[in-house]
Amino acid sequence: MAAILPRTALLLRTPRGAGRLARFLGAGVPAASSSDAETAAEFMPWRNGGGVLHRAASVDPSAVVEAGAVVHSGAVIGKEVVVGSGTVVGPSVSVGQSTRIGYNVVLSNCSVGEFCTIHNGACIGQDGFGFFVDQDGQVKKKPQELYARIGDNVEIGANTCIDRVGETQ
Repeated sequence: MAAILPRTALLLRTPRGAGRLARFLGAGVPAASSSDAETAAEFMPWRNGGGVLHRAASVDPSAVVEAGAVVHSGAVIGKEVVVGSGTVVGPSVSVGQSTRIGYNVVLSNCSVGEFCTIHNGACIGQDGFGFFVDQDGQVKKKPQELYARIGDNVEIGANTCIDRVGETQ
């Protein structure tokens, strides 16, 4: 494997070689459409931290959205919130004031109260392992269309998953 790396680096030194590598790596990947460009235009960089947010998101001016973090449409970020790099705040998620969100956290279908700490890698409001066996012995996926609500002054550990089976508090 070590012998391949120098060749790859040499290939990338020329625009023609980089194009060949991109075509090879992108084989079977559809080209970006104009709707992708329109969607990208709806996001803008946040001046306080370098992350990006959707134009329809509401972010308090005192909040920090670090580089690599994304805040989606309809999300509400309160005063003095810190959103760590690589974190995704999904559509319509609300985060209360003075909450600290670590790196690579994913928030969707949830609200987070005030003065909370969410450590790195946590996933809140995702679809969980909702399987059951019906009367015919078939394994079925249980729909999880509900909401997770995290109260005030809550600390959530690293890599914790809080799924949404019912309203979770």
